[in-house]
Amino acid sequence: MLKFVLWLVGAVVMMMGLNVGLGGISTLGWLSSADFVQISNETAYGVQDNHFRFLGGVWFGVGLLFFVGGFKLDFVCSTLIYLCLLIGLAGLFRLSALDMEIVLSAAIMPSFLLEIIGFPALAYWLWRVTK
Repeated sequence: MLKFVLWLVGAVVMMMGLNVGLGGISTLGWLSSADFVQISNETAYGVQDNHFRFLGGVWFGVGLLFFVGGFKLDFVCSTLIYLCLLIGLAGLFRLSALDMEIVLSAAIMPSFLLEIIGFPALAYWLWRVTK
């Protein structure tokens, strides 16, 4: 069961990474409409878009590690535990927007709960398997 969860998490995270990594700020539109951005400064947008593409590539790499964990758990288990805890910590940064209406919205809440509860729970599961 754990292997399946790791493959699933890896595949979903890789898909999200590709969506942003190849689509930039406006994304490829795989998870939402891609027409939510209006560009007012081409140069600034180009710089920020390039940063988003990099972060999408990082997210793709994180997903790839989870996916590999489904095949070679002994090789990446400790790394996956740290990544799960890091994702939990990163999820808390959503609160820095100080707009609870957005955080508690149907568009964000599932991701937020997965980040702050699901990934730490997965870290615990991985830790228990290695004991």
